[in-house]
Amino acid sequence: MRSMKAILIYSGGLDSTTLLYDLISQGVDVDCLTFDYGQRHRREIASACEISTELGVRHDIVPLGGLTPFLESSGSSLVSDSDVPDCYYTDESAKRTVVPGRNLVMLSVAAAIAESRGITKVFYAAHSSDWSIYPDCRPEFYEAARQAIVLSSAWHPVDLVAPYIEMDKAAVVRRGVILGVPFEKTWSCYKGGDFPCGTCPTCVERLEAFEAAGFEDPTRYL
Repeated sequence: MRSMKAILIYSGGLDSTTLLYDLISQGVDVDCLTFDYGQRHRREIASACEISTELGVRHDIVPLGGLTPFLESSGSSLVSDSDVPDCYYTDESAKRTVVPGRNLVMLSVAAAIAESRGITKVFYAAHSSDWSIYPDCRPEFYEAARQAIVLSSAWHPVDLVAPYIEMDKAAVVRRGVILGVPFEKTWSCYKGGDFPCGTCPTCVERLEAFEAAGFEDPTRYL
């Protein structure tokens, strides 16, 4: 019996790597798409390449760097010279890591690629811990994007799936532990160095998720 084919928006981070392992465990034939949009933390692309290669799945890097100059004025610390927030996690500091329209663009491109390949499912690893900061991870955005994708691909329907959207990040960690995800190879830090800083919003969120899940983050002391 032929396995289901799907596209996964894959950053190389904790959440999307867990979803990648989850899909493979269910027998899904996964094509991974990693987006290069000029992000400061390009180290995540290296993680995505390493993990996808080890798993033997198709992995394509989609260049979106042409958008970067148009997004710099947003002040997002991920695509501009603005410093990545440090010290502790607050809503105001975390909002400086929002890249305007990031998931909307990625989902649209992924859906177009899926349609061109005859693939009917696009997955992304949005979860509830990001609802307060990232509008494009919220259920209402997901449902609207899903409907838009269905309508835009009417002749060759593509469905958007976000299986973790009601789960918090600690639950994603617990799922990853069960699946044997190599968390030490994933990348979350927004500062873009060779080692996770441990103090930017996404590093703090990651450490808190591991603590809430009852496990040690293997990247904590790198």
